[in-house]
Amino acid sequence: MGTVLWWLNARQYESTDDAFIDARTVTVSAEIAGRITDITVTDNQPVKKGDVLLRIDDSDYRASLEQADAGVAAAQAEISNIAAQIQAQSSKIDAAQKQVALAQAAFDFAKAEDQRNRELLTKGTVTQQQAQQAASTLRQDQATLDSAEAEVAAAKSQVSVMRAQTKSSEAKLRQAQATEDQAKTALTRTTITAPMAGRATSISAALGTYTQPGQVLMMFVPDEVWVKANFKETQLDLMRAGQPVDIGIDAYPGKTFHGHVDSVQAGSGTAFSLLPAENATGNFVKVVQRVPVKIVFDNPPDVLLGPGLSVVPTVKVQ
Repeated sequence: MGTVLWWLNARQYESTDDAFIDARTVTVSAEIAGRITDITVTDNQPVKKGDVLLRIDDSDYRASLEQADAGVAAAQAEISNIAAQIQAQSSKIDAAQKQVALAQAAFDFAKAEDQRNRELLTKGTVTQQQAQQAASTLRQDQATLDSAEAEVAAAKSQVSVMRAQTKSSEAKLRQAQATEDQAKTALTRTTITAPMAGRATSISAALGTYTQPGQVLMMFVPDEVWVKANFKETQLDLMRAGQPVDIGIDAYPGKTFHGHVDSVQAGSGTAFSLLPAENATGNFVKVVQRVPVKIVFDNPPDVLLGPGLSVVPTVKVQ
């Protein structure tokens, strides 16, 4: 009778000792070249998100940023200078157009005088000399008008040239601003901060070391951890997300932590390995597959946990 009761109770649970603490560890590496001037953390030190981990000499990058700032200021000054020239040229155009108006009025009067003197000459009222004088005045006023109109056209064409120069200067400004943004980004990369709350570990960086882009300086283990349990495929029939789990951790005997099933991997562990099994070749021997199941803690554990620690989870499936 006792055996039956034990079996009825045991079938409600699935457990495995092929389980470990897992986390998404972060490789902290340099994005720029430079000499390490400060390391603000030690091995396994807990840090908060945004805390400084180390600094790289920023003198060259500050100089580059100042040079880029100067380039932006020069481009902006060039645009302002051209704008002032266009404004001054507009005043010249206004003055030239007024001269055209005056020349047009003088020409219209001279034309009328010439026409009147021609008519009076046919009637014998004016002398030939007076008629010739009126015709000469008309030609002079025509030349003055043509010259004034040419001045207006030249002034307007100069504005077009200046506007083209403005577009060129604006392109230079955008290029200078892009260079400035790159310099700012490079400068921010001289300070490496924690991407999230966790612990710095496996620190390989040393003061005075000259780093290169991509060089690994330390590892970072976030506070958020979970259990990766490799259950046999025969244990998954009744296993569902949300089911409660009692978690025993070998490092803390006598303590039981509580969590729940988060998800079951869509495929066995061997299917995603570097060299997956090729069952279609050679002799086939059936092996019970292991399927990773992600189990999360209901509350953050009050003990130190890190990837790789052995765990024994027990899932209540019924």
